[in-house]
Amino acid sequence: MTEARIEGIRAFNRFYTKVIGVLQSGMLDSPYSLTEVRVLFELAQAEGLAMEAGELRRLLDLDAGYLSRILTRFCNDGLIVRERSATDARRQIVSLTEAGSLTFARLDQRQAEEIATLLEGLSEEDRGRLGASMATIRSVLDRSAAPRGPYVIRAPRAGDLGWVVWRHGSFYSQEYGWGLDFEKLVAGIVSAYDPARDAGWIAEIDGTPVGSVFCMHKDDTTAQLRMLMVEPSARGLGLGGRLVEECLRHARESGYKRIMLWTRDCLVSARRIYQAAGFALESEEKAVENGVEVVEQVWARDL
Repeated sequence: MTEARIEGIRAFNRFYTKVIGVLQSGMLDSPYSLTEVRVLFELAQAEGLAMEAGELRRLLDLDAGYLSRILTRFCNDGLIVRERSATDARRQIVSLTEAGSLTFARLDQRQAEEIATLLEGLSEEDRGRLGASMATIRSVLDRSAAPRGPYVIRAPRAGDLGWVVWRHGSFYSQEYGWGLDFEKLVAGIVSAYDPARDAGWIAEIDGTPVGSVFCMHKDDTTAQLRMLMVEPSARGLGLGGRLVEECLRHARESGYKRIMLWTRDCLVSARRIYQAAGFALESEEKAVENGVEVVEQVWARDL
């Protein structure tokens, strides 16, 4: 980990905590801190049901003494009631009062208004970039928060082809050590894509691209499946198989008799998808990519 990368994250943290008002004495012009507002939020999500203090502490990863002081303040302000569990006197049950629910509703509305104001000055494109970037940060730092569906499979739109080149270049460089020549190869494939003759599909979740595949012209009787990729965060949904199905369907409807693809033997997950779709290995040979030894393979099947 480089010092520059660490400092970049610290600088972002300083910037964003200022943007969302964490540095103010009270969140959303209220007398309550960010942590206190978050406790109110979790209690409100219980939708009128009581919550154990221990569950609340584990959910927010708070020190027991710190949470106890927060709850004591809320009790004094009339926002919550605390009772002993009827089944275990050691456990404390917490629920919002009517005043607590109203207080949270006002804070929740105020926060929504502030976010709306923040977004007002942005173009629709920048709003999309902001949402996608936040989703990326969350999925990288918390795998349990990675997008899990539902997904949408659609035709490429403006900007998607650039995304395909970028993600192939960055992902395969990071995972397999392939370099700029591989990214240039993908860029060449993308530049040869002809929407009048070929077809492509982009998979997305919550408006963020998470996969791609293209069915392109090889010759008069043969189609070629190209640029199949599914983001690691979206794997396990059967998305790769669905993208291949779209490619096969298009090839059949376009009158092709055969479909082939080029891949490398280290792409084990992709190979399983191809085998499940009826492809068979036709040939393979050793090659080198950015100094890394690879085995290039050709798979094909009749339609």
